[in-house]
Amino acid sequence: MSQLDDIDRALVNALQDDLPLTHRPFLPLAESLGITEGELLIRVKAMRENGVLTRFGPFFDAVRMGGAFCLCAMEVPQERFDEVNDLVNAHLEVAHNYERTHKLNMWFVLACETEAGIGESAARIEEETGLRVYQFPKLQEFFIGFRVAA
Repeated sequence: MSQLDDIDRALVNALQDDLPLTHRPFLPLAESLGITEGELLIRVKAMRENGVLTRFGPFFDAVRMGGAFCLCAMEVPQERFDEVNDLVNAHLEVAHNYERTHKLNMWFVLACETEAGIGESAARIEEETGLRVYQFPKLQEFFIGFRVAA
């Protein structure tokens, strides 16, 4: 991970807050940071490419929209990790996917239109990969932010 300057730190923190739903949502943020909209977009792209930001995009609450979601995990042999990762990520229901240092080393979120869709999607992934999908439904919701110290 590269060193972050003060503007990058402020940008990482600001991106976790609401962006306006406008034609140019980054413009007010860029102005508040004292940079151009173009420079802001270049910085976001660079942070994505060097791993500072691993995911950047909207977060939709599937349940509030009438759907369902579930945290899932799999125990994937390391020699198959890339193959299984591609199979899992090919499913439109997979919101995000990440590797952990644990026996259950692949974690992902399924977001579906219905509660039944969770089980159906997990079953398809099991069938395609030959590996068990462990489902961890939400019991309590927590909001965790990642703020970078100034």
